[in-house]
Amino acid sequence: MKIFDITGDSFTSEVENYKGTVLIDFFADWCTPCKMLSPIIEDVAWKTAGSVKVCKINVESEKELAERFGVMSIPTLVVMKNGKVRNKSIGVTGKKAIMDMLE
Repeated sequence: MKIFDITGDSFTSEVENYKGTVLIDFFADWCTPCKMLSPIIEDVAWKTAGSVKVCKINVESEKELAERFGVMSIPTLVVMKNGKVRNKSIGVTGKKAIMDMLE
């Protein structure tokens, strides 16, 4: 299981051009709800290894990406498939809800 740290420089190659499903976790290091969600994201990454690419984007260092996706509150999860946004969730959510988003 690998969770990719995405930057503005790697976004196009790692996310936009990826053929398949990508789960993006927009977070900040100081965000308590983000810290609560982190182990759930890790579990989802384990469960979906090989079928879903799991990525994290720090909104503090990647403000342009956060703005591009309209992230106003964190944590925000975005599901992309073949470079297009398919689903979005704001706030802490459970593993089942995240797995449902990926379907």
